[in-house]
Amino acid sequence: MASDLLYRPNVGIALFNRDGRVLIAHRFKDDGPEIILPGLEWQMPQGGIDPNEDPRPAAQRELYEETGVTSVEYLGETADWMTYDFPPYNGAPHRLAKFRGQRQKWFAFRFLGEEREIIVADIRNDQPQEFDAWRWEPLANVAALVVPFRRAVYEMVAKEFARFTSPTSS
Repeated sequence: MASDLLYRPNVGIALFNRDGRVLIAHRFKDDGPEIILPGLEWQMPQGGIDPNEDPRPAAQRELYEETGVTSVEYLGETADWMTYDFPPYNGAPHRLAKFRGQRQKWFAFRFLGEEREIIVADIRNDQPQEFDAWRWEPLANVAALVVPFRRAVYEMVAKEFARFTSPTSS
């Protein structure tokens, strides 16, 4: 039963540009129970926490692996961990199928680099490519662009990180 399974430790990343928008990436394929649906293929970077890895360095590692971005400034993190359940999965054996869903700590970073640093269509640290495009989006819009099983978490993240959406000078 899914309710007997554990949540996978995970981090999510809200990367803000100087205009106060967040980076979202277009997921081009399903990954086991992490499905995509037509019109709902966008998400912010996220990924698993390795054993004995602290969440904040995990967030920076995942951000690099999924986007190539390293030029960031730490802004803050969610006060609490958040969870979502995967939708029912009856597919081929998959590494995520042993989990009920994800338990996430979210981190906010300000992007300090040039946009040419952002390359989502590369393989880094032997991790498979998950995205084929990216764009900047107002944080308040992002929950409507993700698959329904992630939506409540994205709404909570938008509330907690709303303070980072104002444009910055520089």
